[in-house]
Amino acid sequence: MKIITSISIFIVVFILDQFIKYAFVYFGWGYEGSCLSFQLAYNYGVAFSMFSFLKEYLKYIQLFLVVGGLIYLYFNKEVLKEYALPISLLFAGGLSNILDRFTYGAVVDYIYWHCGFEFAIFNLADMIINLAVAIIIYKQIFTKKDQKN
Repeated sequence: MKIITSISIFIVVFILDQFIKYAFVYFGWGYEGSCLSFQLAYNYGVAFSMFSFLKEYLKYIQLFLVVGGLIYLYFNKEVLKEYALPISLLFAGGLSNILDRFTYGAVVDYIYWHCGFEFAIFNLADMIINLAVAIIIYKQIFTKKDQKN
């Protein structure tokens, strides 16, 4: 049952993120607010546009990392069982952003925070990836505490 739930979460997050990005690119979605705006932007790098000089190669580097992660999970099935939810979120967000690189030549970003300070433009996949990492860290901290007790 856990595998079906994880695959379902992966599919829903992946499709939702791709639909939103498609709408920004082809339907001209956008909104200008006082603190939060939704505007189309292309990120040729990774977080905060780092490594944008590798823009043509990043999709292959990231795909290689995903394959490496899948190989690791294949040989460490207990990790997959323990972290099924965050892994499904991590792969959904990561693969969605990688698909953007193949489809649009860059990652499609659209959420822009500019209230009090300006922050990088990001997307749903980025938030999902951060959520997955936070869940993994949380589980690591509290699993170790439980093991000590």
